[in-house]
Amino acid sequence: MRQVALMTGMALALAGCGAADDGAQSETMAASIDAAAPTADRAESAADAGTSPIAVSLPQIAYVYDYGFRLASDAIAPLQMRHADLCEAQGPSICRIIDMRQHGMEGDYAGGSLTLSVAASRARAFGTQLSQMAEGSGGEQISSTISGEDLSKRIVDTEARLRARTVLRDRLLEVLQTRRGTVRELVEAERSVAQVNEEIDQAQSWLAEMKGHVAFSRVSITYSSGAPVSGGFTAPVRAALASISGILGVIVAGLITLATIALPLGLIGWLGWLTVRLLMRWRAASSAAKSHSSSVISD
Repeated sequence: MRQVALMTGMALALAGCGAADDGAQSETMAASIDAAAPTADRAESAADAGTSPIAVSLPQIAYVYDYGFRLASDAIAPLQMRHADLCEAQGPSICRIIDMRQHGMEGDYAGGSLTLSVAASRARAFGTQLSQMAEGSGGEQISSTISGEDLSKRIVDTEARLRARTVLRDRLLEVLQTRRGTVRELVEAERSVAQVNEEIDQAQSWLAEMKGHVAFSRVSITYSSGAPVSGGFTAPVRAALASISGILGVIVAGLITLATIALPLGLIGWLGWLTVRLLMRWRAASSAAKSHSSSVISD
């Protein structure tokens, strides 16, 4: 019975359950567990700690590679497809396509992007192949960036947390299997097992995600067309020439809008003027008929 209470208290302490009085109770339970641990186990742990060498782990760094290429607008889509085909040819264990986009392909200015996930050991060599293919398509590399994030501490902390939760779960399950204790204590132990299992699943997901970032580097590629605008005397002239089509388009659009408004209004005005003329003629004819009738009567 005491073992069930101690194990349940340890589960509540490690899970971080809420209020201050619960925290104090958890610390008391943890101290009791340490005091009740077998002397032989503590001596064996101390001996292992004294004789085992300090483990030194290699840095766990997640790298991100960014490349930018400039080439003709009609060559962007073919080069993008060649880069995607190169990735698929490596196989999913080496390269995977994450995202692929194109925009503005109908004009002189176009662009696109391609995001890949490449095995870390092949990422730099893969970037070299991308540059060579771009140069073969008449393009040039305009940017290249390599950045990394050290995930070593986060991975070590998550692994330690996962080991602690796994040991706690195994001890709680052992207590539940013996069925020693009151019904209330057993129910509390089952709840603690469910909570510890949830934390274990969460830690495993975090660990898998971080290790995935380390094992596979993200490679982002951007494509653009057109040359950068330079200063000098010819820059305003080029800008004016480039804007002629836009200005003509605005003028034509304004004329179309004006015609759309003016035609219905002109038709309504013409119909009104025609109606007024017909009324005036009808009145004139009526007046002439009345005058003719009066002259006939007088005669």
